[in-house]
Amino acid sequence: MTRKTGVRGGASGPPNMHHVAALAGVSVATVSNVLNHPEKVAEGTRGRVEDAIDELGFTLNQTARALRSGEARTIGLVVVDLTNSLFVDVARGAQTQAQANLFTLQLASANNSLEMQDAHLAFFDSARVSGVVLAPMQESDEQIVRVRRHGRPVVVVNFDSRLTDSCRVLIDNERAGYIAAKHLIDLGRRRIAFVAARDDYQPVHDRRLGAHRAVDEAGGAVELVELDTKDLDPPGGADAGRQLAAMPADTRPDAVLAVTDLLAMAIINELTSAGIHVPEDVAVMGCDHNSAAWGGAIPLSSVAMQGEEMGRAAVDLLLGELRDEQDDHVHRRVLLAPHLVVRESTVGRERVGTTAR
Repeated sequence: MTRKTGVRGGASGPPNMHHVAALAGVSVATVSNVLNHPEKVAEGTRGRVEDAIDELGFTLNQTARALRSGEARTIGLVVVDLTNSLFVDVARGAQTQAQANLFTLQLASANNSLEMQDAHLAFFDSARVSGVVLAPMQESDEQIVRVRRHGRPVVVVNFDSRLTDSCRVLIDNERAGYIAAKHLIDLGRRRIAFVAARDDYQPVHDRRLGAHRAVDEAGGAVELVELDTKDLDPPGGADAGRQLAAMPADTRPDAVLAVTDLLAMAIINELTSAGIHVPEDVAVMGCDHNSAAWGGAIPLSSVAMQGEEMGRAAVDLLLGELRDEQDDHVHRRVLLAPHLVVRESTVGRERVGTTAR
């Protein structure tokens, strides 16, 4: 018996009753009877259907059935790192939408570890949650395929997965980098340091592309200085800040675009400690609107990333997939637009008054 492909979204998706029926040469109604009322089906026909089920590795989607009957009410959410308030916002939005639909939300943080992310997904899978919302920073195809193969939908947040058979909710990170750099250029800054780490993280890579696009549009009037650090946390920013402070004033960049707000705040601390004025001497811009960086003596300009909207949209997509029949579901890619948040670190106190956000 040859396994059929053509499963929704490609061979990686779970087989369904239509595939079993086609392989066994019977109707979908007959497959349903074998699963639910085997006494109604002739022994020979039942044997063919059972062989097809074994060959395809088909398992009944109990999650969808339970949702329609009002029994299954749990969604698992795995985020890459809860120290970044973007993912706290994603969790808040997801929980709000889950509760509005009488679901509970179970939250797990991977702490920037693919191994821990895999362990959390395996736990949620074994716990038979209705479905999973996953907010990774790196490609996680194998993990997603495994969960989906067991009949549980996965919606990916803040990462444009290569998989064609998963719904996705994204922020336009390329645009985030673009509008951050464009803001600095529009202020008259002409030598911009782009501070980043982990270009293997898709959001970092995309923000870098956006910054380059804004500089390219300036037609040679603006220079982008690449300054890579060891990590995306404050120690990396402190190292970058010390490097910038040590540069001669006549060659030092007059603006900094840090790929995360935590990097940007650490850079500001190092520059001001060295007697360099922000933003008069060096304007400093963040790029992910992390609430941990909103305070400080010099409030940080950044880019709002629509975290709560991502969380709400992800739960909506997940519930929609659970309610759909497998062959009827069409996966969607939702792209949200970031927006600029101007504070003192780029324009000074006079232009923004005492507004904190």
